Amino acid sequence: MTDDELKQLVASLAIAQRETAKQFQETDRRFQETDQQLKELGRQADKRTKETDKQLKELGKQIGGLGKKFGSFTEGLALPSMTKILRQRFNMEVVSPSVRVSKNGVELEIDVLAYANSQINAAYVVEVKSHLREEAISQLQNTLSKFKSLFPEHKDKTVYGIIAAVDMTEALKQRVLNAGFYVARIHDDTFSLETPADFTATPF
Repeated sequence: MTDDELKQLVASLAIAQRETAKQFQETDRRFQETDQQLKELGRQADKRTKETDKQLKELGKQIGGLGKKFGSFTEGLALPSMTKILRQRFNMEVVSPSVRVSKNGVELEIDVLAYANSQINAAYVVEVKSHLREEAISQLQNTLSKFKSLFPEHKDKTVYGIIAAVDMTEALKQRVLNAGFYVARIHDDTFSLETPADFTATPF
């Protein structure tokens, strides 16, 4: 190889090295840009996730509030007719809506509580539901099992349960009756008892 050829080879290698260095620099620059873009996308995604979580929480609160309002509406709708039933059918002297008690770390809320202190000496616990579900039966059973310990002033009374619902399937109605509870259902905006003539309620 002549000196000229060697010089040309060295020159071409130097040029190639510079081009390679430029390519590496360009590649590194693109990697950095891509990394920045990915980080920005990550920040945007995280921001959207937080915003979505916030919106879902707010929606949950709104739905929960709507459920409470609808429940309160149902209880308010039931109260006049249930008061009439409790006084005329069962001779109750006191009818109280939305009774809450807290004792020894145990809390209980009763939609309607009615009782009589005379010779009748009985109390009725009414559970009001817009759409009756199976768990309402066990819920009322649980309420009645705790009732006398949370209301010692009624410990000598015979206590009965009533489930009043706007919407109730016939199958669930039968389960309520089998559990020994009175059933009330709405007709023309008024609740009325739907218990067979031979029905015997379970005393607690």
